[in-house]
Amino acid sequence: MKRILTLVAVAAAFLSCNNKPMSKLYEMTALSNKGEEVAFSDYAGKVLLIANTASKCGFTPQYDGLEALYQKYKDQGLVVIGFPCDQFGHQEPGSNEEIAEFCRLNHGVTFPLMDKCDVNGENAHPVFQWLYAEKPFAGFGEGETAQFMDKMLSSQDPEYASNPDIKWNFTKFLVDRKGNVVARFEPTVAPEQMEQQIADLL
Repeated sequence: MKRILTLVAVAAAFLSCNNKPMSKLYEMTALSNKGEEVAFSDYAGKVLLIANTASKCGFTPQYDGLEALYQKYKDQGLVVIGFPCDQFGHQEPGSNEEIAEFCRLNHGVTFPLMDKCDVNGENAHPVFQWLYAEKPFAGFGEGETAQFMDKMLSSQDPEYASNPDIKWNFTKFLVDRKGNVVARFEPTVAPEQMEQQIADLL
């Protein structure tokens, strides 16, 4: 009888483990830069690095670092995904085709690029609404660039830091293989500074 109860307990634990709700991310979709629907459920089991990007920004050279991470770790399960956005300083004015060509020619980008979209406001893409709800803004960190960003944004809105949303181009979110947002990196954090945290998840 005791053995039967033990087996029942093991079976119940197994079912409980396998019936855990999937990450909300895997219920979402996005359009690729070619207008094709992409289901995020296709990325289940992958480590994701999701960023809002721009082609005419001081942080645009981060494309190089993002591509380097993708090339180094893609065979281990990393997917970098860029969402071009024109909400910050009008620094992504081009069409999807122009953006893709710029990224390919200037930065050798091969990781997936999505349709240009908003990441803040009433038309914000649901993926980003979810990302920054999971990992709200927590400051730009230390250093001159961080101080510059804080001064610039606080001059426009003294309460900007209390809002969880995206503050500028190249805000990056790290998602583990189960679809949990484990880290948010502001534009002031270069891709190479994130490498160890990414490697730890792979």
